[in-house]
Amino acid sequence: METALVQLYASAGGPDTGVALASVGSLARRELGPQSDVDLVLLHDGRRSDLNAIAERLWYPLWDSGVRLDHSVRTPAECTEVAGKELTAGVGLLDLRVIAGDAAMTAAARTSLLDAWRGGARKRIEELITAITDRADSFGDAAYLLEPDLKECRGGFRDMTMLRALAATWLTDRPHDSVRAPYSFLLDVRDALHVTSGRNLDRLLASEAADVADRLGVESTDALHRQVSLAARRIGHAVDLTVRAARQVVPARRVISFARRQRRPVLDRAPHGLIVHGGEVSLDRSTPPSGPLIGLRAGALAAQRGLVLSPVTAEHLGSFAPPLTEPWPSEALEALLEMLSSGRSLPPVWEALELNGCITRWIPSWDLIRAEPQHNPIHRHTVDRHSVQTAVEAQRFLSSVDRPDILLLACLLHDIGKGLRGQGVAGVDHAAGGAPKAREIVLAMGVSEVDADLIELLVREHLTLAELATRRDHADPATVDALVAAVNGRAETLRLLLALTEADARAAGPNAWSPWRAQLITALAERVMLQLEGEEVPDDVRSELGVGLARSVLLDGRPRIRIEQQAGGWALIIACRDRLGLFSDTAGLLAAHQVTVRSALVSTVDRIAVNTWRVDAASPVDLPDPAYLTGELQRLGDHDQRVLAPIRRRESRPRHHDHPPYVQLFTGASRTAAVIEVRVADRSGLLYALGAALADARLSIRSAHVTTLAGQAIDTFYVTEPDDTLPSQDRRAEAVRILTRAATGPVAE
Repeated sequence: METALVQLYASAGGPDTGVALASVGSLARRELGPQSDVDLVLLHDGRRSDLNAIAERLWYPLWDSGVRLDHSVRTPAECTEVAGKELTAGVGLLDLRVIAGDAAMTAAARTSLLDAWRGGARKRIEELITAITDRADSFGDAAYLLEPDLKECRGGFRDMTMLRALAATWLTDRPHDSVRAPYSFLLDVRDALHVTSGRNLDRLLASEAADVADRLGVESTDALHRQVSLAARRIGHAVDLTVRAARQVVPARRVISFARRQRRPVLDRAPHGLIVHGGEVSLDRSTPPSGPLIGLRAGALAAQRGLVLSPVTAEHLGSFAPPLTEPWPSEALEALLEMLSSGRSLPPVWEALELNGCITRWIPSWDLIRAEPQHNPIHRHTVDRHSVQTAVEAQRFLSSVDRPDILLLACLLHDIGKGLRGQGVAGVDHAAGGAPKAREIVLAMGVSEVDADLIELLVREHLTLAELATRRDHADPATVDALVAAVNGRAETLRLLLALTEADARAAGPNAWSPWRAQLITALAERVMLQLEGEEVPDDVRSELGVGLARSVLLDGRPRIRIEQQAGGWALIIACRDRLGLFSDTAGLLAAHQVTVRSALVSTVDRIAVNTWRVDAASPVDLPDPAYLTGELQRLGDHDQRVLAPIRRRESRPRHHDHPPYVQLFTGASRTAAVIEVRVADRSGLLYALGAALADARLSIRSAHVTTLAGQAIDTFYVTEPDDTLPSQDRRAEAVRILTRAATGPVAE
């Protein structure tokens, strides 16, 4: 590219003095990717009358050749003025480098820009730091995202540019050795991504990851994501350290005082040979980093006080801290639990220890999930970071459970089984597979056999409560029995499982702990808790409003529809005499009026169906009038199905499928109904299609549990014969085939 630009400058009649073609951005840093933009500045001294003609002879050939060009024409003084007004431009111009023309003028302009940058650094440092944090908030962390933007995310290319800008202030230095190799690797990933996609793409999309891994010679997409995660962690951590150093150099406000200035640093001496100074925890001069407990104690002190580990201390611990003897000394386990209980102060301390090799030295099995990518888009973090975040979220429960220590260890290790797939263990449920591994780890930590058994149970069952609550009928005795069996009939174990379930969901992301899911999970846990504590368990699981509407329907037979505000949104509560096809008619009616169903809970008691449809609406005015819907529902009951014609036409259109639907019959989930789960990409008429297919086969839906996560419908149906009896084995198999065909729909050739 540079050779072509030199030739272009000469052919455009560019002079040797007074004008220069200079570059900024990736070209100036000699990091230009195959599809990167080219950022050029036509620098001039203001004396040329033919400057516009030269510029046109430069820019038009580049545009004609398809080069993505960002260009400007400025004098050195104008460059300095723009840099002083716009932070992004100022940072970019620090890389100004001559391509052709007046090299001396370009060098003088760059020197002037650097002098101005350093002169105003103390005033602009907070603006620079704010830009770093705002971008991280907007784009997330490349170390933990499934599809990171290598340019904009925390730990990406923009952060490296900011590191150079911070170092250029001379207020701080950047850790050269720790970021050079990670940055080079991310540039290689970017280049491969440009080549495989054929476009200027900086986001590592799932659809491109396999080709990128193959081009780079990486063994798998998981291995690629793992290496990207570790590289981004290094860069992000370096940015954090550099920002801290810059802030310490530039105090927030100077206070004028006539008192004698304290020149010696103020050190807060902590137990075990530790020192607190400047917001960092360090080792005392006489404390060796090779002590078996000093690393955990330093981490616990930093996390509990909301501080960070000194970079030098973290590095020395990584170099000299030894593995712990097994079982661990009790003081080591106490320090680990103290660190885990610190809440939001935990992640930066854990990251510093992990990046320097301490965590895997103390807990060798942690390497199973270190930077392990998730395979479910509902998760926002890699497996190891999610596990740490689960411990963070558990802090809110530490005072409400009898064994907070058990809860914290279960949180830390609940997903350890996800690392087994990287060890060639395929087809093993990560909860069941990880439970024995978690037991092995905590026994090595010095936990008793009894406590290790409880942690193993919590890890094995950490998905059970959420699955039963969101996909099973709470009123079915088999649902309650399954949860009682999962906690071995112990109320305190159920409390621990409920806390672990919520912490796990909150750590995964907002979609995993929506108000709707929270309500279902809490309701089932409370219902089972009553039984475990010997209290009376109510037979009717419907809300008070639902019960009232059902009684009204019993009196006159007319449907009732109400709009109710619930936690997290609005819901349509629909009560109607149950009949074959009611579910599909209701779902089709809502879809026909463009009502998006986010989740639904359908139940039938005494032949009255009370259905709660949580809908995507900002206010009730966004929904059809309940009286109108009531009339339409009555007409559907009278076999007038004209309102469903648009949905039927839409469902009859052939469509392409990237993945076939997943349909499973759960034997033993109910003694009175066939429980069938359907997972497929969500679409507007899906619920109508599923319900109509069952109704056409004269199969009834006694209850349904409908939810959508990350664009995937997860729908569970309790299917019976029209007389509410359990279908035969052949009829259950028929129901599975019917739902599979309905979920798939017509397939495009």
